Amino acid sequence: MTTIFDRFSLRERVALITGGGRGLGFEIARALAEAGAHVVVAGRTAGTLDGAVAAIAKGGGSAQAAIFDVADVEAGRAAMADIHKTCGRLDILVNNVGARDRRPLAAFSDDDILHLIRTDLLSAISLSRDAAEIMKAQGYGRLIAVTSIIGEMALPGDAIYPVAKQGLTGLMRSMAVEYGAHGVTSNAIAPGMFATETNAALAENPDMLSFARQRVPLQRWGRPAEIAGAALFLASDAASFVNGHVLTVDGGMSVRM
Repeated sequence: MTTIFDRFSLRERVALITGGGRGLGFEIARALAEAGAHVVVAGRTAGTLDGAVAAIAKGGGSAQAAIFDVADVEAGRAAMADIHKTCGRLDILVNNVGARDRRPLAAFSDDDILHLIRTDLLSAISLSRDAAEIMKAQGYGRLIAVTSIIGEMALPGDAIYPVAKQGLTGLMRSMAVEYGAHGVTSNAIAPGMFATETNAALAENPDMLSFARQRVPLQRWGRPAEIAGAALFLASDAASFVNGHVLTVDGGMSVRM
């Protein structure tokens, strides 16, 4: 008899996670591997990716590395084609990479803007388009974008990042409509404050700890592993009728007045 737990299994699935070498991306990759998927962790640094692959393998998972810069759309396209050829399929794409440049809008040159948009948004559009065509031919797929609660909120001195993140939300919604009839669902995860390696100094800053206690109903920063359940759900058959949704994982920060 099939149980609800069986619907969370990712056995025989292949997943590509960009920025999968560390932080939220690594936790997502590890969770998908623990659920049975073969995961491809992508990034720019071989040493970081090798460490992630080794850690996943040590936990009993199956993983490989793909070294490319998502801002280079041709490199991304080539990597996607290679993964499809090597693995024979691609079932799950998690667009996780997100660069940030905290400056007032007036401080950005056009090239600065284009660089951030290329990394945070154009890369996801290109990879999602190519992955969706593979998935369409299979009749099955899961497209997931890691956006941010900053896509719906705004802070001074952080002008372009929210634009890219809101763009990712629009991308997932449009792809949900375009590819849903082909068995491909498209959803997003919007994290709040997570104590990743990148945010380690901020997470330990007394002022930011106080800010978290005031603004986050759970009164703390999120732990990176706490993103894993949301990603596994959206990647699995348990979410087979979830399409075009943004799943917020922020301890309640975005709903607090």
